Amino acid sequence: MKAVKPIRVALLGCGTVGTEVVRLLTDQAEDLTQRVGAPVELAGIAVRRPNKHREVPEHLLTTDAEALVKSDDVDVIVEVIGGIDPTRGLLLEALRNGKSVVTANKALLAEHGSDLFEAADASGADLYFEAAVAGAIPLLRPLRESLAGDRITRVMGIVNGTTNFILSAMDATGAGYAETLEEASRLGYAEADPTADVDGFDAASKAAILASLAFHTRVTASDVYREGIRSVSAADIAAAKGLGRTVKLLAICERVVSPSGQESVAVRVHPAMIPRTHPLASVNGAFNAVFVEADAAGEMMFYGQGAGGAPTASAVLGDLVAVARNQVASGRGPRESAYAALPAQPMGNTPTRYHISLDVADKPGVLSQVAAVFAEHDVSIAAVRQEGRVEDASLVIVTHAATDAALRSTVDKIGGLPVVRDVVSVMRVEGEE
Repeated sequence: MKAVKPIRVALLGCGTVGTEVVRLLTDQAEDLTQRVGAPVELAGIAVRRPNKHREVPEHLLTTDAEALVKSDDVDVIVEVIGGIDPTRGLLLEALRNGKSVVTANKALLAEHGSDLFEAADASGADLYFEAAVAGAIPLLRPLRESLAGDRITRVMGIVNGTTNFILSAMDATGAGYAETLEEASRLGYAEADPTADVDGFDAASKAAILASLAFHTRVTASDVYREGIRSVSAADIAAAKGLGRTVKLLAICERVVSPSGQESVAVRVHPAMIPRTHPLASVNGAFNAVFVEADAAGEMMFYGQGAGGAPTASAVLGDLVAVARNQVASGRGPRESAYAALPAQPMGNTPTRYHISLDVADKPGVLSQVAAVFAEHDVSIAAVRQEGRVEDASLVIVTHAATDAALRSTVDKIGGLPVVRDVVSVMRVEGEE
């Protein structure tokens, strides 16, 4: 190969993912040179505590991330620090100075993606972020490139491994949420502070990115309706089994058309019961999967390792190779596509279905009183089942689709009926009726 100028890479962060990026760059150096058309070399690694990274050559380590980003000896910035600040400022500095960026930072993209894209467009730099959603699964590039000629109507998936591990274990063992979370922490599937995962923040950021790409619209985390899994009980899991369903934390992005023909996007993250026959129902443990529906391509599912050092580093390296090839060929990758600028539909206007479990008095007229409330709010009942007697009497209702606001209002009013002792649980239902 004719000698060419190396592509010099600055790595911001060297934790679980960053360490794997360094390993892959080192172990595959010769192959990467052949794939890219030029050597890919590390120019430096920004870390907070250099003494904690004895496996990395000392001369590459620095605590001055800003100086590394501004260095004339750097062509590409790879960011695996996470968080919003100071990361946002560092990446904007890089992009404004024409340095291409590869990032795995879902939160930053969901909150400030428009700023990053505008900076990249202004300078002609590339911005790649495959690793920000679903780890090693090739998902964002198909949405961004392979399906660019199609009209995507729906994206629904499991995009958080921690919550999927917990819900899968609850389904398999019958255990409750608290004890299953404790087991997930012991096995390393849950962080010491699991808030971002179990309360749905992580999945909401990913949903915003997926919706932005799928619908050519800027969608931020604030546009995403979010519920976590803390309130999912063993009884909910058992109820789902009784209906031939399982419970998953889903990220759902939909193109919605109103009766007047006005298009909008509805983006939500919440637990839901899905049929065990659905492709997503068999996705267990810490795996991720995303189901995509498009007009011409039909239905597709992307499945694989959704997190972890090596899988995520694989996605980072894939982006780095693409960026480096662009630089060797004096080309550019895909730009932001937000031309549709569709409005975000409020959750209250979004059609959903509910599974409702009620603790009721065992006496005549209970069902008729409850049914009257559903009729009052124009919510149709798909199935109803009464279980137990006297103090253990319960009523289980599954609805047809109605606006989420109508369903919430129905549940609120039912909870105030004298014959209803308690609204035990409410969970959304997805999939075939």
